[in-house]
Amino acid sequence: MKKIVILISGRGSNMQAIVESAARQQWPARIAAVISNRADAGGLEFAASHGIPTAVVVSKQFATREAFDAALQAKIDEFAPDLVVLAGFMRILTAGFVGHYANRMLNIHPSLLPSFVGLATHQQALDAGVKVHGATVHFVTAELDHGPIVAQAVVPVLEGDDEDSLSHRVLEQEHQIYPQAVRQFIEGKLHIKGNCVHISE
Repeated sequence: MKKIVILISGRGSNMQAIVESAARQQWPARIAAVISNRADAGGLEFAASHGIPTAVVVSKQFATREAFDAALQAKIDEFAPDLVVLAGFMRILTAGFVGHYANRMLNIHPSLLPSFVGLATHQQALDAGVKVHGATVHFVTAELDHGPIVAQAVVPVLEGDDEDSLSHRVLEQEHQIYPQAVRQFIEGKLHIKGNCVHISE
């Protein structure tokens, strides 16, 4: 049975969607741990209530990103995961950390990459006047919000949308495509060739 470690910084709504999908669909996997860089992350309580081990590695306690990433990596590796899932984990990770989990770490970003990297993606989309927006699941590489794309969901930008209304509709789609992508990884259906991900049946 494959093991998944999920990293969060806040409420972890995508983590919750993955946990619930794994249980409902009886994946050949288990959530080995949920780890946060913030002790007050709301998602930790949800994980604990579902019998999932939790841990906290507080980023503010480390002088450098490298020192934090080394401590985080050591904690993750205690659970020997087959896959690391970033679910609203609000840290920029070092190249060494990313390389350690190469081709076995997924992230979801609230835009149609490669458009609108970084923060405030919904406002970026509104400011740019695009007619469609969305979310992207991708493998993590050293370049921020890049890496081979696994799945995308498209959401129309409606007349009168603001950041909150748009983000709400995008998040609904995130909760659909992220569990699906994680399950495809667990089932060995994702194959990276160059910068493209091919999905087998």
